[in-house]
Amino acid sequence: MIKHLKYILILSLFISSCKSKKVTTNTAKAMSTKKIIKNHYENSFSKNTINARLRARYRDEKNSQTITIKLRMEKDKAIWMSGTLLGIPLAKVLITPSKVSYYEKVKKTYFEGDFSLLSAFLGTEVDFEKVQNLLIGQAILDLKDKRYNGSVDETTYMLEPKKQDALFDILFWLNPITFKTYRQEVNQPIEQKRLVVTYSEYQNVSNEVFPKKINIIATQKGAKTQIDLEYKFLEFNKNVGFPFKIPAGYKEIILNE
Repeated sequence: MIKHLKYILILSLFISSCKSKKVTTNTAKAMSTKKIIKNHYENSFSKNTINARLRARYRDEKNSQTITIKLRMEKDKAIWMSGTLLGIPLAKVLITPSKVSYYEKVKKTYFEGDFSLLSAFLGTEVDFEKVQNLLIGQAILDLKDKRYNGSVDETTYMLEPKKQDALFDILFWLNPITFKTYRQEVNQPIEQKRLVVTYSEYQNVSNEVFPKKINIIATQKGAKTQIDLEYKFLEFNKNVGFPFKIPAGYKEIILNE
């Protein structure tokens, strides 16, 4: 993990489909916080469905694994993922606004319930909207819910609540051209937890500026988990289905209270 990451922005715009052309931006110009936030939401994801294939690399202090993920999403309704390794199915996940369903084939276990399992994995409380926003490059929190201070941080706009929560700190960095999220952090000092999500590269697909590379680092009491996601194939507004059925004989994962 790169400590004390310099907030250097590289904007990668794709001229056609997934062929990229990287453009380095100049320093962001001064702009009112209200205008920055307004631009962020005016440039939010506008399609109804996503059909994608991602390469995902998972690393912690003991393991490192790269898998392929098929992703399907219907905005505000469902997120479906199927992970494979060398073409062999490993796990499936179905996330809806009301619950998380998951099963994996190696140990033959499954989970059905609220967002506790996913929140524990990421080290911060999440819900459907936060997970969806993380995947599409949107601020994971509603920037209209609090009052923010906006400032120029080298090549990005940085947003910080005027009054931070007593239990956690949040920070957002936005691209000064697209107003998409470049980086977002949630810090919980008391519980020694930190979530950092960085979007180092974007692409232009069907007139939609969308993340290409996402880096997720979750730290809990010194233990670090890193997930690097790269969209390898992406299309919007196609008919998508969410096939999901927990196989018979699988053991349920019970979370400790």
